[in-house]
Amino acid sequence: MNREIYVTPKQYRIIALLVEKREISIDELAKELSTKREDLMRDLAELEHKGLLRVERYRVPEHVLTDTGKRYIEKGLPEEQVYSFVDKCCGVPVDLFLKCVEEYGVLSSDAYIGLQYLVKSSCLGVDNGKLYVKNRAFCVDVINKAREIRQLVLDLVSGKKISEDIISLARRRQIIETREKSLFKVTVVSSLLEAWHAGLIKEKELITIVKPEIALELDKYLIKEFDLTVELPNIPISKKHPFMQFIDELREIMVSMGFEEVKGPHVEAEFWNFDVLFQAQDHPAREIHDTFYLKTTLTAQVDPTLLEVAKRVHEKGWGYTWSPARALRLVLRSQTTAVSARALSERGGGEYRVFTIDRNFRPESLDAKHSMEFYQLDGVIVGKNVTFKHLLYFFKEFTAALGLREIWFKPGYFPFTEPSVEGYVKHPKLGWIEVFPGGMFRPEVMEMLGCSGYKAAAWGIG
Repeated sequence: MNREIYVTPKQYRIIALLVEKREISIDELAKELSTKREDLMRDLAELEHKGLLRVERYRVPEHVLTDTGKRYIEKGLPEEQVYSFVDKCCGVPVDLFLKCVEEYGVLSSDAYIGLQYLVKSSCLGVDNGKLYVKNRAFCVDVINKAREIRQLVLDLVSGKKISEDIISLARRRQIIETREKSLFKVTVVSSLLEAWHAGLIKEKELITIVKPEIALELDKYLIKEFDLTVELPNIPISKKHPFMQFIDELREIMVSMGFEEVKGPHVEAEFWNFDVLFQAQDHPAREIHDTFYLKTTLTAQVDPTLLEVAKRVHEKGWGYTWSPARALRLVLRSQTTAVSARALSERGGGEYRVFTIDRNFRPESLDAKHSMEFYQLDGVIVGKNVTFKHLLYFFKEFTAALGLREIWFKPGYFPFTEPSVEGYVKHPKLGWIEVFPGGMFRPEVMEMLGCSGYKAAAWGIG
């Protein structure tokens, strides 16, 4: 190599340090140059491309504290925590001793483990079913050993070397976990040494834009060239809307809680949207759902047996002449409970949980709480022993999964559930919003769906 090589001032400092040390880790190099390691990667890549150095990647084990380990470092190992309250809690049966220790703030799992270590070391003993201090000297030994382990673990995670026995012990006690850490080292190559000693390495200021005022002095600068061989990054042409991401999150929560998703049509029969839910055709309750009716002569197809059962239940329960023709008219689905009803009719009695999350349509006035088209999360829990308490518990677990804290319930009314409930959550700007209407499907509904003898907790969140 007998031609001059131009590098930036920063790259020149890298080369000078590398020539001196011959080999250096990137972390050490960054420290020597008072910069961040990530700020060196581009310069190292350019120098490696010029054949002046070699960057090598290697892996080393790294020991880090687990969540349990962090708790032990802060509060002490379980035996230390438990021993702190021995004098206050001893002299009682084991279960009462553990309860006493827990009342002082020790986790139940830590209390149990700590007691095991203290008994195993003969610090504590059991006589006539009651705990007592067996040997104070042994207690001191086990506590000193615990403190020593804590200090050695701190030394380990800070990078110091300790014995493999202590490392194995810390792993067994779930104080640490070992991961692989990727490191990089930079090695000098012979061509760089030759060029350096021959005085061929020169530094110039790097510029990326040639301005008119320096056009006559370009020899003073190192001009960064465009690399047209570099592939352009892929730019996503679209991404999912935040609301749809939220819908997916709801779906994942329901599946994680053991529910199976079911689907239904947007254009629905009045039978599934109203009648099978025991909403009388001539009752004012039918007006609860303002509905989009289809202007068409087409009608739905429903099993005649289901129509016969619905006619008998409606006429017996409401005392009017039920019209199958009206039940077969088509509407835009106004509630996803129609999908739940279809699912129960198809599956019949049994023990299962299903949900659906999809669009509904109502002629609403658009505001912060209402829309003509909206999503609803509807579901049912079916079984012989399902109760209203199961429904309330589901609401609480579901809101907890969403990170909601302020929630309250009040009695509600819906034509197809009894008892019924309305659940509210607190919005920071809109105030209390009803989002959890639900209840237990009435026996009449379960009969029309072919699930007599079973109970169903149902809801329509929207």
